[in-house]
Amino acid sequence: MKVLNKDELHVAEHVLLKHLPKSFKVYGFLFGINRGKPTTQEIVVDTWPDFRVILSRPDPKNKHSQEFMKKVTVFCTDEVVLRRVLREENPIDWSTYFLVGGLDITHEPLFKEVSTENKVNHRHYTLVHLLYLPDISFLLSPDVDSELESRISSLDLSHVDLVNKTWKFGGNAQGYRNIQNLISNFPTFCIRDIQGDPVAWILVYDYCALGMLYTLPEHRGKGYAKVLISTMAKKLHAEGFPVYCFIEDNNTMSYKLFTNMGFLEDSSYRAAWIEFNFGSGD
Repeated sequence: MKVLNKDELHVAEHVLLKHLPKSFKVYGFLFGINRGKPTTQEIVVDTWPDFRVILSRPDPKNKHSQEFMKKVTVFCTDEVVLRRVLREENPIDWSTYFLVGGLDITHEPLFKEVSTENKVNHRHYTLVHLLYLPDISFLLSPDVDSELESRISSLDLSHVDLVNKTWKFGGNAQGYRNIQNLISNFPTFCIRDIQGDPVAWILVYDYCALGMLYTLPEHRGKGYAKVLISTMAKKLHAEGFPVYCFIEDNNTMSYKLFTNMGFLEDSSYRAAWIEFNFGSGD
């Protein structure tokens, strides 16, 4: 496997543009890295420049990589090559816990097969829909009056604990560090109450997907989620970011929310999150 350098990362980003939406997650990591966002990931390919497998994995040379969850993301155009890479080139450290995210479910049997060969356990974490906005003209924006508009702002580091406590996958020290990183380095929006405290918010993950959309229970039913999605989508589009998100399979409310606002889904593509080697550092 070849680790891509700075110039090659820019080339790879343009190649993955041709394979959206299926390449969105690896593309999102590349997009952030290429714009100077902090990362603990490195990007590797099977061959260069004509790669068929591109993989994002923890950078063993990055001293901060142990502070965050070990995440692996892969996109490939040829599963035969992916099978060979996984079996012969050891692109993944199977000795510790890691999470493969945004994996095309057609590759899930292969990953489970290879993990079994490596005597590593695995479990299906979640199945998701990938929704995206191909162009800002697709966005159906809600009307926002001046009073509500005046209460839209960004999150700051004093809000990390609040977001971490309400995030389904947070609530621990690792989640705190992750959210701290996102608020420090990626776009965020929130709606504040009259005391100036956030009552609803949306963040962007390090792979540039919209996420952590949340409204405090006592403030729901006011359309805050639509306002936040619309505000964030416009900002990301204006700055050249991809505009997409992953919605868990059983989250029908969020699925309807995003699709009603103009987000699309490629019906031929579903993605999964899978844990490996759990019980050894998870």
